[in-house]
Amino acid sequence: MSTVLRELVELLVLEPIEVNLFRGQSQDLGWGTVFGGQVLGQALSAATRTVPSERVVHSLHGYFLRPGAVDKPIVYEVDRIRDGGSFTTRRVVAIQNGKAIFNMAASFQLTQAGFEHQDPMPDAPDPESLQSQRERVESYVDQLPAPLRARAFAERPFEMRPLEPVFNPMQPEARPPVRNFWFKATSELPDDNALHRSLLAYASDFGFLPTAMRPHAVSWLTRGMQVASLDHAMWFHQDFRVDDWLLHVVDSPKAHGGRGLVRGRIFSRDGRLVASTAQEGLMRMREPKR
Repeated sequence: MSTVLRELVELLVLEPIEVNLFRGQSQDLGWGTVFGGQVLGQALSAATRTVPSERVVHSLHGYFLRPGAVDKPIVYEVDRIRDGGSFTTRRVVAIQNGKAIFNMAASFQLTQAGFEHQDPMPDAPDPESLQSQRERVESYVDQLPAPLRARAFAERPFEMRPLEPVFNPMQPEARPPVRNFWFKATSELPDDNALHRSLLAYASDFGFLPTAMRPHAVSWLTRGMQVASLDHAMWFHQDFRVDDWLLHVVDSPKAHGGRGLVRGRIFSRDGRLVASTAQEGLMRMREPKR
């Protein structure tokens, strides 16, 4: 297993410090603050620790309240709201420096049979035929500010292979608000369903909100842009593995009032719709200082 992926898996195994209280550390990806996907994954891990193993998460809804510091631990407080006959509900608050930085509600369900239908998986080339995100960055890395160049080639726990033409964030062009990409963990992982769901929550936040900026010919590197995730929702439809290729099909139906909405569908390589995603984020130009 790659070093950075092993570190991420270890970060998801939270330290119990009291009943319903867990402590997690952070992985510094060079962004100066905690990656939102990490808090999502750890909050889901904390909730899962309080639920019987035969119940699996089917949905989560979270709000990012404050940026997290990478050099300090995060405490996750779990509220056992309800344990029903088929469903279990948990609320999680992530706390740092005495303040909530994230809160989430998650619902777990006993495996049950029922009606089935799904959207078809769109046509997509095999991931092996596409350039990796790292290879694509090589075409414009010389244009990046010096502090970002090393970060652009830093080891990542997931490999991404976009379907669209290369998008240079330093010279953004107006494009439709659509982004499709294959992704998978860089190494084989244990047969642990809860781990794969926490890791998918982590990975679901990669490259999500920038889809809403595409029609406006701006990126997160555009001078004056203020970009931040506000909330995140996921629905887990059936089992999957994040160490097999998954296709994230993302679009943005609306931007208004300094916010952009994105939504996604995650398909396994054999065409199963395994999860759905949605997020709203802040995306606005800062007003010039007087």
